[in-house]
Amino acid sequence: MNRKEEKQEERFSEERLHGKKLSWQKLRRYDSFDIESGNVSGHRGHSSKTKEWSVILHLAFQSLGVVYGDIGTSPLYVYSSTFGNGIKHRDDILGVLSLILYTLTLIPLIKYVFIVLKANDNGDGGTFALYSLICRYAKVGLLPSQQAEDQEVSNYKLELPNSRLRRASKLKSALERSQFAKFFLLFSTMLGTSMVIGDGVLTPCISVLSAVGGIKEATSQMTEDRIVWISIAIIVGLFMIQRFGTDKVGYTFAPIICLWFVFIGGVGAYNFFKYDPGVLKAIYPKYIFDYFRRNKKQAWVSLGGVVLATTGTEALFADVGHFTVRSIQISMCTLTYPALVLAYTGQASFLRDHMNDVGDAFYKSIPKPLYWPLFGVAVAASIIASQAMISGTFSIIQQSLSLGCFPRVKIVHTSSKYEGQVYIPEINYLLMFACIGVTLGFKSSAKIGNAYGIAVVFVMTLTSSLLVLIMIMIWKTNVLLVIAYVLIIGTVELGYLSAVLYKFDQGGYLPLAFAATLMTIMFVWNDVYRRKYFYELDHKISPEMLKEIIVATNCYRIPGLAIFYSELVHGIPPIFNHYCSHISALHSVLVFVSFKSLPISKVPMEERFLFRSVHPDELNVYRCVVRYGYNDMRNEQESFESMLVEKLKEFIREEMIIHAAIEHKNEEADESGSGVEDSIENELVNGVESEETVKREMENGVESGETMKKEEMEKDIEVVDKAWRAGVVHLIGESEVIAGKGANIGKKILIDYAYNIITRNLRQTDKVLDIPHRRLLKVGMTYEL
Repeated sequence: MNRKEEKQEERFSEERLHGKKLSWQKLRRYDSFDIESGNVSGHRGHSSKTKEWSVILHLAFQSLGVVYGDIGTSPLYVYSSTFGNGIKHRDDILGVLSLILYTLTLIPLIKYVFIVLKANDNGDGGTFALYSLICRYAKVGLLPSQQAEDQEVSNYKLELPNSRLRRASKLKSALERSQFAKFFLLFSTMLGTSMVIGDGVLTPCISVLSAVGGIKEATSQMTEDRIVWISIAIIVGLFMIQRFGTDKVGYTFAPIICLWFVFIGGVGAYNFFKYDPGVLKAIYPKYIFDYFRRNKKQAWVSLGGVVLATTGTEALFADVGHFTVRSIQISMCTLTYPALVLAYTGQASFLRDHMNDVGDAFYKSIPKPLYWPLFGVAVAASIIASQAMISGTFSIIQQSLSLGCFPRVKIVHTSSKYEGQVYIPEINYLLMFACIGVTLGFKSSAKIGNAYGIAVVFVMTLTSSLLVLIMIMIWKTNVLLVIAYVLIIGTVELGYLSAVLYKFDQGGYLPLAFAATLMTIMFVWNDVYRRKYFYELDHKISPEMLKEIIVATNCYRIPGLAIFYSELVHGIPPIFNHYCSHISALHSVLVFVSFKSLPISKVPMEERFLFRSVHPDELNVYRCVVRYGYNDMRNEQESFESMLVEKLKEFIREEMIIHAAIEHKNEEADESGSGVEDSIENELVNGVESEETVKREMENGVESGETMKKEEMEKDIEVVDKAWRAGVVHLIGESEVIAGKGANIGKKILIDYAYNIITRNLRQTDKVLDIPHRRLLKVGMTYEL
């Protein structure tokens, strides 16, 4: 982008800050599409304030079966995991109950439900959502897509200078200047995402093994091998039903989890009044200090059991894209949190009189008439617990894919009613095989339990770190509140992290091994993706070179419409030169199409296609950026072709009107002595002309016949129609990448082996786009990076 375009962009940004509409901006065309492709008026539909309460309540009910299974089944094992060596002192129960209650209140309720959920990125949650949000407000992104268009999508408004704004500006500048900070942010985001996916593997294993292992208490015929194979059968069945979507899965599981919360809340209240209502004293934090004073190191180690009360909390944020912020808040505050508080309080009351039953406190505290019904619901709820992390995994992979940090996979939108509900077949089956491997390898929920909390606590800590940046830089939060957040919630999470890492050699290495594998894949893909993109950007074909290439190669123009797909949105890819040098035929109309994902839910159809004609006009060559939101469903190819042609003809008509309007305004400007740009922009800014007025003047310019001839427009449209009737051919550039000459051994391993192995095992571009093979032509080229 040259200096003139930068000044124009700055001027437009200032006008948007003042809230003024610049219809004249629609008349401008830039060589770079990264400015134009951001001008989309839209937002995530499911976060709209106009949502009917009935829909929000339906989503709140659905969320019970998807989000809360993991955290809801924690009362099954928290006390037994915390008091692994038995209860030494009766008041230790009050200390642990106090820890559980304050942890539940601080982390799931206050931190996630009332703070973190507000940091969603246009409705999406998860670590990548936080990273994307930061990249939209500061130039810290390393990805090619993180440029001007992302800033254009953001809702900017004019802010008066104050101490908070100056502090935010200093932090923003520091991040933008530091290359290390940019890499560290991306590294932390990948680490957090990998940890969540790793937890998505561990959760089904421990949940199902715990459920099936409980049956062993009812019959001695249940051997360990039988439990393992029954667990594997259930895991396979769980992953098989994912293709039906979160909508159907949520409605199937939600009644069971709802019944589960009613049961554990009711039993907890019963035990509270029957045994020891005095456990209410646990609301005093002094019992926590007394607990640590009596038990010292053992109390610190036991935090690894207490933190299991929050396992699955990250699903509250990761799964928000499947639902809404309001629906998650309603379901958490009205049912989940009260039921968990009653369950833990009731068990504490029971243990005050039955200290020796801590190893099986949950089932021993159940009234006998309710034992078998609650046992059945507990088994079902434990299986459902894995659904939260599976759904969250799909959501964050969808986000990382849009940001160029994950290899190509197929995204299936499973609900036409509710946006954001997705299913990824490849990831679903990879998770299933990983769960089977872990179940066969460990065979015991006790062994998996040592690793269970590490992934979640790690992600909680990373989430807090990114959230502090958002508080200071984006929300402009009062510095005292930021300090309070770090001192209270940050200290609590670091304490839990140190406790779970203590069990690293007892199985804690497992989620870290998963994270390392996933981070390697993400890093390799992201690094080479950026290298390849910048290679195309550096070698892109300018409009002037295009004519020279066509003339030099003596290309024969044949009837038809050719659609050339490329990832490059800034120009014509270099692979086109390779195509012309080997194939001496070029279709009568050529359109270079680039798909771009924008961080919004849906892009309105009328704003989805952005065109620009490539001069000289007689070449009939066009560039097009097709913009999709996170939740937009890709149409069938025939429908896409029709829309592309119709939008192209609309563009030709508008282009002619624009040229006519410019000529018309130039004449008026010459008479008044001012430039055409100043004339129109001043009128618009001062409110003299509306968009309709500008459009009317443009049409008048055409009708006057002084600036253009309608025959020219009709001729161009007829050329497109004839090409469309002659047939459409889809051209895909399949570039192979190799390390350039003189590359070091690390670069050769990264590009020649790691990246190419990943590429060979992925869906090809034509399969992702569903392009018909009978009209497909692939063009191969080697890039030396």
